[in-house]
Order: sequence, then structure tokens, then C-alpha cells
Amino acid sequence: MNNMFKNLAIWMVIGLVLMTVFNQFNTRQVATGAVEYSQFLEEVKQGRISKVVMEGRTLKATTNDGKRITSYAPPDLWLVSDLLKYDVKIEAKPEEEPSFLMNIFVSWFPMLLLIGVWVFFMRQMQGGGKGGAFSFGKSKARMMDEAQNTITFADVAGCDEAKEEVQELVDFLRDPSKFQKLGGRIPKGVLMVGNPGTGKTLLAKAIAGEAKVPFFSISGSDFVEMFVGVGAARVRDMFENAKKHAPCIIFIDEIDAVGRHRGAGLGGGNDEREQTLNQLLVEMDGFEGHSGIIVIAATNRPDILDPALLRPGRFDRQVVVPLPDIRGREEILKVHMRKVPIAGDIKADIIARGTPGFSGADLANLVNEAALFAARASKRLVDMEDFEKAKDKIMMGAERRSMVMTEEEKMNTAYHESGHAVVAKLVPKSDPVHKVTIIPRGRALGLTMQLPEQDRYAYDKQYLLSRIAVLFGGRIAEELFMDQMTTGASNDFERATAMARDMVTRYGMSDLGVMVYGENEGEVFLGRSVTQHKNVSEATMQKVDAEIRRILDEQYALARRLLEENRDKVEAMTKALLDWETIDAEQIDDIMDGKPPRPPKPSQSLSRPNPPGEKPGAEPSAPATA
Repeated sequence: MNNMFKNLAIWMVIGLVLMTVFNQFNTRQVATGAVEYSQFLEEVKQGRISKVVMEGRTLKATTNDGKRITSYAPPDLWLVSDLLKYDVKIEAKPEEEPSFLMNIFVSWFPMLLLIGVWVFFMRQMQGGGKGGAFSFGKSKARMMDEAQNTITFADVAGCDEAKEEVQELVDFLRDPSKFQKLGGRIPKGVLMVGNPGTGKTLLAKAIAGEAKVPFFSISGSDFVEMFVGVGAARVRDMFENAKKHAPCIIFIDEIDAVGRHRGAGLGGGNDEREQTLNQLLVEMDGFEGHSGIIVIAATNRPDILDPALLRPGRFDRQVVVPLPDIRGREEILKVHMRKVPIAGDIKADIIARGTPGFSGADLANLVNEAALFAARASKRLVDMEDFEKAKDKIMMGAERRSMVMTEEEKMNTAYHESGHAVVAKLVPKSDPVHKVTIIPRGRALGLTMQLPEQDRYAYDKQYLLSRIAVLFGGRIAEELFMDQMTTGASNDFERATAMARDMVTRYGMSDLGVMVYGENEGEVFLGRSVTQHKNVSEATMQKVDAEIRRILDEQYALARRLLEENRDKVEAMTKALLDWETIDAEQIDDIMDGKPPRPPKPSQSLSRPNPPGEKPGAEPSAPATA
């Protein structure tokens, strides 16, 4: 609709300009074709005029040879007698006058056009909201009814505890007396907290779909405007509209846009965001209460919200929507698999086991990528091979087979990734090696991917030490087998050093004890002091650095000893990588058992050799664990 009004205004302006140009052109044409009155009389006296048409003071004459002459006559009473004297035919017509409506149109059209253009641009400044230029303080909340929202709890999977928490809201909205007869009070506000992509907004839509009540949806950024006081006015207007439709639900997505900690402005002054937050606090639990209105908000940054917003009486309950576990991932996959044709060999439990750390949005993207792979291959059904390709693309990056590298760099890549894989198979408590490839993927030019056997929620000291040893395996293999060092191990060293530093300064996994030595990482924009630091002396920090160095040196020596004792396994794995470019867990197990690796499965497109002229790169990567 806005585009239609915009196009209409543009064409009106263009038409007005063209009319003005044509009018000026016609005026010039008339002025150019008219002759002087004295010349006109001379033509009459010479007998060259045969006919004259008189329209007021305008004289349109026709000569004997058919030419037309136009002139303008002054108030001359003898003109007619002169024309008759020289035998000129005279035809008189009344002078045309514009109608009354035409006069009004010509007089007021430019003013009306300017007013229309002004109103149009004012609406555009306000985003085309209802009410035109006077809708600054109107709420932008969109009301949804049952026909617009068809999502129910059946479409939400992987967060059963969160669904149980919000199920009470649905039951209360359907039957309030069930809770009120025992003196219970339903929460006024529910704050849904979780990582991006875990389904907070989807869960709110499901609440509206199940409750069958009016549902107002708005984003936190919709309250903030360029004009002072607009945000608070919109909050008032939103709750006024909600009271008219109570009982109802107000859903505020990304509430951290307006609910940020107050008093955090570094420059002082009057903060528009704080005014909006103050009004929201008053509306939720102020002097005038609002019964029957439940506010649901979603955020992935609960640490920056103002404490007054989180107290009981406002957001009484916090519902955590976590990353799904293996059972939750399986259920989410089944929900999204309903929308695509699935082959009979699909096993959602196997896919869920191989996607640790994936959120609901990641799993939806996985199903979509698998469907795209099947469509490219002109398949009728999506099979496990397509899901394997999609999982590799998401976790490791897209293949870059067009990169042309030298044979030496290709061999260096194979040794580097073999070093990672062999150390990962030999150190204790290490995640199983899922796949090793020397095909460039994403930003990495080689990859060793490890997948945990089960979801991990905490890491012990031995696991972290093994991770550091695996990170060092790539560089050590380059030194032992290629007698050189490359820059490809830089990211490995960064991750190993960061992990060792956290073990010493944050986790208490060193001889220095359980004291936290890390610097304060508080947010300056949350009103926390910039000058707060941990009281750590220079001598203590030297001990911290020495402890970090000790951990790194020990794991480096361990990885070097393991690779020197298993040279044959590194050589065999490197040869398999140079032949097939990608090897899987079964082939890696064969090599570690001293057996020749089995050939790759025909269905795995990643195992096919490169076309002629295409060689993989050689930037080794650390084990890719979720």
C-alpha cells in the first residue's frame, strides 16, 4: 500500500511538471505566431485577408492563399467598418471563459498537491503507521487471532520443561477459576531466556495458538523512536489496547533493546530508553494494576537486564529454553522432517547423535540443506547421504575444491591432519575422531572433526589436557615428517594457550590453587566501574605465566612422544588421505589397528577423488568439536 501511494505521488508531481512545461511551450508558440495589429491592418488594406474570426479581442485571419494570421485588437470601434470596406468576411464568436469548477481547480490544485505530498512524507517518516503524521505515540504491537496463528505445542519440540512451565499460562487463560479458588495468582510476566535459535519466539507463538486469546506481538526496538517520549507513549498505548481485550497476552521479543540496565549512560543526560523502561515497569506492576494481561518476553542477554524488571510482580518467572539434548534433537528433527519427503533409511536418532550443540534453528537449517542437496541431485526423496553432506557443510564449511595447491602443501596438510587424528586416538578421555579431510572447507584448508559420544555439560582436567595435546599434534607431525613449520598451526596455538590460561586463572586446575586470577570483564555500559581490577601482583602473574607454560610444554612433549612411537600409523593415515582426501571413523580404526584401511563407501561423494587439476589446500585445523 505504501508503494502504491509513493508511486501515485511521484506520478502526480511528474504530471504537474509536464503540464507546466507544455503550458509554457504553448504560450510561447502563441506569442511567436501573433503579428502586430498595425501589420494586420496593412494586410487588410492590401486586400490579402479574406476572412476574420473575432473571439473577443483575438483576431484569427485567413489570407487569400490560405495562410492563418493571429493578432490582438485594441478597443477599436472602426475595425468592423474597415473590414467590411475591404470585403472581408467577418465571423464573431464569444470569448471562451473557464467554468467555475475549473477556476477552483486551477487555483487550489497546487496547494492541495503540496499538502498531499507533505502528509505522504510525514507518513513515511513514521513508517506508514496508522494515523498518519499524528501516530507517533501509537503502539506498533500487532494483534494476532486464531486464523493468523496456527502454531501449537505440537510444533514445539526439544524443550519439554519449558513447555510445562508455560502450559500453566494456557490453563489459566482457559479456566482462571481453577487457580483462583485456591488463592493462587498467575505470574504477571514470564521471561524466556536461552541461546539464539532455541525456540523462544516459537514457544510464545505456540502459547497464543493454544490459549485462543488475543495475542499482541511487538519487538523491543519498536518502542525506540527518534522523537523524545515516543517510547513511553507507545508502552501506555499498548497496555491501554491490551486492557480492552483482556484476558490477553503481550509478547515482547528481544526485550534487552529497552530493558537494559539503567544508569549506564556514560555521558549522562536524559536517556530515551530509560524513560521507556520506566513506563514499562509502571505498567507491569505500578500503582494501577492490570489484571488479565500476561507479559511474555524473550531475550538471549539476561545479564544486561535491569534488576527492577526481573523482580517478582513483574517478571515473576524465568523460563530457560536451553540447547536441546540428544532426545530433544531427535524430536526437533522429526518435526522438521514432516515438511520434506524422507527416504526409508533415515534414522533421526543417528543424526541427533552426530549433531551435539545444535539448536532448533540449526537443526531446521540441517533439514533444509539436506533437501537442497537432494534437489540438486534430482532425487525424489531425501536420504542419509544428503543429511551427511548437509551436516558436514554446516559443521565444517562448504567444500572449496577449486583451490589449486602444490603437491608439497597437499602432503603437509595430510601429515598435519594425521597428527591431529593419531594423537586424538591415543590420549585418554578424548572425543572420538569422526572424519579427517584435506579438502578445503570454509576458512580451513584441512580439518579433523571429533564428535563426542554424548552431550557434555562439564569438562574435567584430563579432558582439557587431552584437547591441548591434540591441538599440538598437527605442528609436531609437520616437524617430524616434513622437517618444516608452517603458519597453518597458528589457530591451534591460540586455542591451546587460551585453554591453558583458563585452566590456571578461572578453573583452578593447577598447582596455584583455586584463586581466580583473571581480570575483571564487566561491561562498562552496564554501569559497572571501569577501574575495578583483580588485586594480583606482578610476581603472582609471573607465576601464572610459568604455570601456563608448564602445562603447554608437558602436553607438547606428550604429543611428540606419541607421534614418534606411532610413525607407521601416521604414514598409513597420510597415504590414505592423499589417495582418498577424506577418511571416516571406520577407516581410522583400521589404521590404528595396523590393518589396511577399507576403501571408502561408494555413496559418499566426499570420498571421490578430485577432478584433474584440482588439489586441496594445506591450512591444518584443530579438531572440530561442537
